[in-house]
Amino acid sequence: MKRVGPRLAIEVSRFLYKIFLRWSVIGRENVPLTGPLVVIANHVNSADPVMLMCAFPRWVTYMAKEELFHNPLFGAFLRSGGVFPVSRTGSVENRRNAIRQAETLLSEGHALGVFPEGTRDRTGVLLQGRPGAVSMAIHTGAPIIPVAFAGTEQIGTRWWILRRPKVTVTIGTPFHLTSTSSTLSRSQSASLTEEMMRHLAALLPPDKRGPYGDM
Repeated sequence: MKRVGPRLAIEVSRFLYKIFLRWSVIGRENVPLTGPLVVIANHVNSADPVMLMCAFPRWVTYMAKEELFHNPLFGAFLRSGGVFPVSRTGSVENRRNAIRQAETLLSEGHALGVFPEGTRDRTGVLLQGRPGAVSMAIHTGAPIIPVAFAGTEQIGTRWWILRRPKVTVTIGTPFHLTSTSSTLSRSQSASLTEEMMRHLAALLPPDKRGPYGDM
């Protein structure tokens, strides 16, 4: 019975998106249906994690901020879908434990969703990436697949339901990051993060690429 509630919620969300949005998905055929996968996406709207689940052809497990688990019922619902908490303000050891849990899931062949910007930009412009996904990909050898949302910044604005905004989810092709060492220096981490984010930026319109707009 695991994930029955979350799967039902995804199906309901998919139905509602078809009614209230003019949404389309490009690149579903790019997704490997088995094996470990780090799924990176830009983060514009609180609806993005659910929309990614609706668009993606396999189940995606997330790391989520610890505050979402403070409500026992909602926390239990998230855990039933494989979501696990990570503290943004806690000790370094707590954050390392979350990373280790993520790497364990990847070693077991799961798809792990990560928003590498670390926060939302409600204008839809890509922010500077953080290196967490790079570290997990290097340590596990998992491929990374980029997913770009365009148009989700309109969701939640005034009269958006009546306008039925156009939203596009673009799934890119998987790629590997390579390093001569599993222990990355700060400069190596920065370079690989730049490489990763440019794969993501390439799926966005030029005016939404932020610091990666010089491609």
